Amino acid sequence: MKNIGLDKILGRVEDLDSVNLGILVQRLARERKLQETIFNTIQDGILVIDDDGVVQYANDAASGIIGLKQNDIGVIRLWKMVPDLARSIDPQSDTEARSPVLTRELELFYPEHRYVRLYMMPIDAQVSQTDSGGYVVVLSDVTEDKVSMEELLESERTGSIVGLAAGVAHELGNPLNSLTIHLQLIERKLNKILSGKNSSQLNESIEVCQGEVKRLDGIITHFLEAVRPQKPELNELDLTKLVEDVLRVQEAELVDRKLGVNMEVAESIPKILGDRGQIKQVFFNIVKNAMEAMQAGGSLRINARCDDEYVYVQFIDSGVGISEENLSKVFQAYHSTKQEGHGLGMIIVQRIMRAHGGHVGIESSEGDGTAITLQFPQKHRRARLLEEQAPVSDQTNASG
Repeated sequence: MKNIGLDKILGRVEDLDSVNLGILVQRLARERKLQETIFNTIQDGILVIDDDGVVQYANDAASGIIGLKQNDIGVIRLWKMVPDLARSIDPQSDTEARSPVLTRELELFYPEHRYVRLYMMPIDAQVSQTDSGGYVVVLSDVTEDKVSMEELLESERTGSIVGLAAGVAHELGNPLNSLTIHLQLIERKLNKILSGKNSSQLNESIEVCQGEVKRLDGIITHFLEAVRPQKPELNELDLTKLVEDVLRVQEAELVDRKLGVNMEVAESIPKILGDRGQIKQVFFNIVKNAMEAMQAGGSLRINARCDDEYVYVQFIDSGVGISEENLSKVFQAYHSTKQEGHGLGMIIVQRIMRAHGGHVGIESSEGDGTAITLQFPQKHRRARLLEEQAPVSDQTNASG
C-alpha cells in the first residue's frame, strides 16, 4: 500500500477495529524505523527542536557533532548544552534568529574542536501540531575544508617570504662573520700594544661586541631553521628513548634549577617514522621552555600513550603558565615573554611536527602551568600519508 493509502487510513483511524489498528501501529513502526535508518546514513547532522529549544530528534551524525546522548532527547535544551550554538539558533536571543531561514558558520569546542556550517528552518505549525512548529537544524562538519584552506593560505604566505628572508639572513651573515674576524684581530693587537687598566677596559668593550655578534648570529640561525623547509629523513624511532636522550643532555641544568622530572609511559608504545635530529630538537625546545617557565622546586611530567592511529607525548610543567592573550601568539615569529628569548622555538616545533604529519596542541592558563601535546602518526598511518602525498611522476615511475 502506498503512502496515499496510509493517509486515507489515518484519516479514518477512529473507525478501525482492534485488529486493523494493531496492523496500522505495526506499519507506522516500520515506517519510523525506515526513516530513522535513512536519516542515520546521512553524514550531516539533523536536529529537530521545539519552540523552547528542547531537542526532539537527533540523527547519529548530529549526536556526534554536539555530543548528545540518547537520554538527552526530549529533555535537554540545545542552547543550554551548546552555548556557542545557542547564540545562532535561540529564537529569543536576537532578532536575526527569528528570520525564516538562518545559515551561519560556527566554531565548536565540545566534544571536540570543529567547524560547523549551520542551516536552520522553522517547521510549519500545522505539521508539528504545536503553536510555533519548532525548527529543523542541519549541521555540516566543514572542519577538514576549513583547516585545509587555512593551511594552504599559510603555506602560500610562508612560501612567498622564505626566499626573501633566507636572502636577507645570508646577507646579514656575511658582515657578521667579517665583524667577528676583525674584532679578534683588534683584540690581539690591543693585547700587544696596551697593558694595564686601559687594556682591561678595551677588552671588556670588545667582549661585549663579540657577545652581541654571537647573539645576532644565533637569531639568524634560528630564523633559518624556522622558515627554511627541511625534508625529514625518515627512520624508525622510539620516541620514549629520544625523550630520555634529551633529558640526559639537559640533566645538569635540571639539577641546577632544582626541577624534578616524572615520566610515565603506557605499555607497548609503537615506533614511528621520523627524523631523529628534528624530533630531538622538538623535545629539546619544549623541555627548555618548561625549565625556563618554572621556579626551583617545580616539576615536569611527561606522559606517552597511543591509540590505533597516533602516538601522543605530553609535557606538563608546573610553571607560570601563559595568559589567554599570549597563548594565541605562541606560534608567532619573534613573540617571546622571556627577556633573552628569540621567539622562534615553538615555530620550529610546529614546522617539524607538520613535516612529520603530526600536530601540536597547547593548553595553559596564567599561574597554572602549561601542557603541550605532540601527536605523531603511527607507521602505518604515516606510510599512507606519504603514499597520498607522492608526486604523480613518482607513482608512475614506481608502477613502471
